[in-house]
Amino acid sequence: MTDKTMLEGRVALVTGGSRGVGKGVGEALGEAGATVYVTGRTVSGTAFGAPCIPIPCDHTDDGQVEAAFARIHSDRGRIDLLVNNVWGGYERMVEDGEFTWSRPFWQQPLFRWDSMFSAGVRAHFVASQLAARRMVEQRSGLIVNISFWPAQKHIANVPYGVAKAATDKMTRDMAHELQEHGVAVVSLYPGLVRTEKVMEAAAYLDLGNSESPQFIGRAIAALAADPNILALTGSVVVAAACAERYGFVDVDGRRPKALTIESV
Repeated sequence: MTDKTMLEGRVALVTGGSRGVGKGVGEALGEAGATVYVTGRTVSGTAFGAPCIPIPCDHTDDGQVEAAFARIHSDRGRIDLLVNNVWGGYERMVEDGEFTWSRPFWQQPLFRWDSMFSAGVRAHFVASQLAARRMVEQRSGLIVNISFWPAQKHIANVPYGVAKAATDKMTRDMAHELQEHGVAVVSLYPGLVRTEKVMEAAAYLDLGNSESPQFIGRAIAALAADPNILALTGSVVVAAACAERYGFVDVDGRRPKALTIESV
């Protein structure tokens, strides 16, 4: 069971929350008592399983992002938690009837690189800038950058690995500059998450050690509630390892096994 008061009084923003991991994170943070804003291009049509406030936003448009933060500041006057989940480059997996995701780098479509950096790494940077300005004033806050193992090991394709490595480097450097202001930054690695897209291919996948989208949110809620979160700032944390550390389980009562660089 989720402690419905663990984040009471906290204000959170989850980017890219129309579906998948972002939607589950928003729901879990809402269940933990936070006031949760969720951005996304199609978020107005999302039915959340917990209280969430949708703000339609294209994170490649700086004006829309600034307006979203202005709305939160006008409504609440603070922000305590930013979850950078928005990402690009997963679109157009098939071109001219061919699956391009796993091509070698010299055959990769260039849009994938551009999309992963503009709608991913850069979008995380812009949102972090806007959140950090409030958090520095408050002398408290947590920024979570959703990342993944391709930052450390070749998985799928070169643009994916480079973008995730950039995300982790950004986490470390932001943490270095924010620590003296009482603000923490971590990269969070999920496992195999049962998103809508994953479940479409469920017949071809081993879901025995998979995680719900809400499980990722429970990991973030536990991190945000940790009074010693600054001890983890600048680091990579694995969602399933958070479950072991903080003692929570997934929505089905199970605790997934944490992946490692060797097992992923």
